[in-house]
Amino acid sequence: MTAIIRLGDVEIAVTRKAVKNVHLSVHPPGGHVTLVAPTGTRLEVARAYAISKLGWIREQQARLRAQARETPRQYVERESHYLWGRQYLLSVIEKNEKPSVAIDHRRILLNVRPGASLTKREAILHEWRRSLLHEVVPALIRKWETKLGVTVTAYFLQRMKTKWGGCNHRAGNIRLNTELAKKPKDLLEYVVAHEMAHLIEPTHNARFVALLDRHYPTWRDARMELNELPLAAWTRKE
Repeated sequence: MTAIIRLGDVEIAVTRKAVKNVHLSVHPPGGHVTLVAPTGTRLEVARAYAISKLGWIREQQARLRAQARETPRQYVERESHYLWGRQYLLSVIEKNEKPSVAIDHRRILLNVRPGASLTKREAILHEWRRSLLHEVVPALIRKWETKLGVTVTAYFLQRMKTKWGGCNHRAGNIRLNTELAKKPKDLLEYVVAHEMAHLIEPTHNARFVALLDRHYPTWRDARMELNELPLAAWTRKE
């Protein structure tokens, strides 16, 4: 069960698990805070620990919030959009045909029915990016299953406001943010490797770090690059 600690404007989700030490994390892209404490830790003790780290928490949140954010997309002619870390110009083509998306040099060609709304155009592009992720993610999972000696039972693609990915180590599945289709493919691989490492070690403890150090020595560089890239501008509540 998760408990919530509030320290002024800082909200911390506290979970007690079978771990040896307390693990405090500030997660990109939104800066939400989690604290994992050993089973049996009293909430007052967890609160005292969080208070002692409040300065560090605020510093990490400020760094994340200072990141560049995409301006809200309007899905109009010659608007810039990203795919696998590269910038493309959008070309909107209205036809009385089934909507589709294609790439031509440095353009993304969005074919829509006449009068298609912003919401419809966004949905078409989102599903297209999702399909591209489905084309590359299975091979990455197979690669890291061999490296880590684990098995992924399933993976899911979804929009996430505060995480690049997630892992349910008990069920053996991972989740990936569909925004990753906008980022370089090596950063997608970092997130896949990161979440699959959680199948071995659920927390961000020393064992988890050692796993990444051994199998993905440049993971810190990948994490830094990913967290410095522009975040999505959410135009509506998900």
